[in-house]
Amino acid sequence: MARQAFQVVPLGGVGEVGKNSTVIRYGGDMLLVDAGVMFPAEEMYGVDLVIPDFTYVRQNMGSLRAILLTHAHEDHIGAVPYVLHSMGRKVPIYGSALTLGILNAKLKEFGVTKLADLRPVDSGQVYRFGKLEVEFVPVSHSVPDSRSIVISSPMGTIIMTGDFKFDQTPVAGAPTDIGRLREIGERGVLALLSDCVRVERPGRTPSEQVVSETLERVIREAPGRVILTTFASNITRFEQVIRIANTLGRKVAVIGKSVADNVKVAQELGYLRPPAGAIVSTRETRGLPLNQVLLLAAGSQGEPTSALARMAVGDHPQIKIVRGDTVVVSATPVPGNEETVTKTIDNLFRRGAVVLYRDTVSNVHVSGHASRDELKEMILLVRPKFCIPLHGEYRHMVLYQALASETGIPPERVVLSEIGDVVEVTAELARKKGRVPSGSVLVDGLTLGVTQALLRERGRLAEDGVLVAALAVDRETGRIVGGPDLLSRGFVCPNEADILKRGRAQILRALTRQLRGEAEYGFIVAKVKEVLSKFIYEQTRQQPLILPVVTEV
Repeated sequence: MARQAFQVVPLGGVGEVGKNSTVIRYGGDMLLVDAGVMFPAEEMYGVDLVIPDFTYVRQNMGSLRAILLTHAHEDHIGAVPYVLHSMGRKVPIYGSALTLGILNAKLKEFGVTKLADLRPVDSGQVYRFGKLEVEFVPVSHSVPDSRSIVISSPMGTIIMTGDFKFDQTPVAGAPTDIGRLREIGERGVLALLSDCVRVERPGRTPSEQVVSETLERVIREAPGRVILTTFASNITRFEQVIRIANTLGRKVAVIGKSVADNVKVAQELGYLRPPAGAIVSTRETRGLPLNQVLLLAAGSQGEPTSALARMAVGDHPQIKIVRGDTVVVSATPVPGNEETVTKTIDNLFRRGAVVLYRDTVSNVHVSGHASRDELKEMILLVRPKFCIPLHGEYRHMVLYQALASETGIPPERVVLSEIGDVVEVTAELARKKGRVPSGSVLVDGLTLGVTQALLRERGRLAEDGVLVAALAVDRETGRIVGGPDLLSRGFVCPNEADILKRGRAQILRALTRQLRGEAEYGFIVAKVKEVLSKFIYEQTRQQPLILPVVTEV
């Protein structure tokens, strides 16, 4: 009997940076590896998060054996609560202790802990899911306890690197287990699914140790208070900063819910062991000299409601930026967030702070992702027959294809997939074969599935404003007995008062001519929108949102 093919189905994280999520399927056994989020683009008005479309997973719930997680970053675990909520049933979730600890805090916030069966994994342990066997191999990244995932079947073995680099002197967590990866490679690897986002960078990604040296110098030389921001899940950076601050006689306070939650989880699980008294409350810092205070703040991506962004505009209830503060942005902007980060930095400068970031200070942050030499080393280490680049924009994937050819893997054996592609992998070939329902789901607060029509409407509001047309109509005769009164918000044009007066006359003329007998609400609303939209566009070339408010009396 012919063996099944592996199916690799990216639901996110290819042709983009963020919302990483991939389905692995062999016959009737399906695994979902990661379920991440992505920050919205600037034109996505009111959208908080973008997550993958999990329709295919819901359609095949009977085959879903588990969710496997590589590490604790938002772009890999942030959508898990939404997956669980949409499926409405309990699902086993496997990952390292820290990954599951940080995830559990999110599940509590969303109220879906009952839908998650969290199962911490051990290195060297093999987990069976039907005909699939899974092993979690330690790798270095900017959050401890990161894992590559090795999935074996009767067809062969595939390796998903997750986010990784070859940092053999990590500040926290284990180094990449090169020995185990080599053993798996010697056994034979059918396909390597590799992180490729840093393929443009030559050489190797620096170790976290160089960041420690830079931060120690920066904190020692700071004349006043230090405020440092990094990714909320960067436990490694927290450990570095707390240790350095303690050595230099500074107390550390944590500002921002996301950072506070992750610090708490890391302490409870033993990944963060601050010296006694090193971490204090914000209130306790108020009686200290400023040069004895360091604040760990959320907001490295310039999120408008984050602690750092609110400090930057003078809106934080507890912390006010003062001249002499040193703000350290120990992170790089996620693609799409460059403008919000820049605005936050500008506002901090305006308030008198000295702001240090990657463009002004070398090694204030290093990436957790492998550069070209390390990506090549991973290929040579595991010697796959096929490669499927993940976690990267399309240019990254093309460049990875060229890099793989330098190791002897021809371009035709490197599959460049799109979101929703079904990539079939057999012993003989890897090819795209069909598609599944896929795309992006926009999250607005607690609302899933913000539509493109709604985004267009929000865009019109932002650009051209809104006009409210209020009028009262006699229910029996259809005669206008009040209004129309026109109220504008965000609609700006020369001679606005005159245009609104003439617009009112246009509505009156149209309705007086056509309303006879009993008033029909739907007709009146449609007619007001038609007449006013046409008139305003003719006069101003603008298209404000028209909201008729009709009261029948």
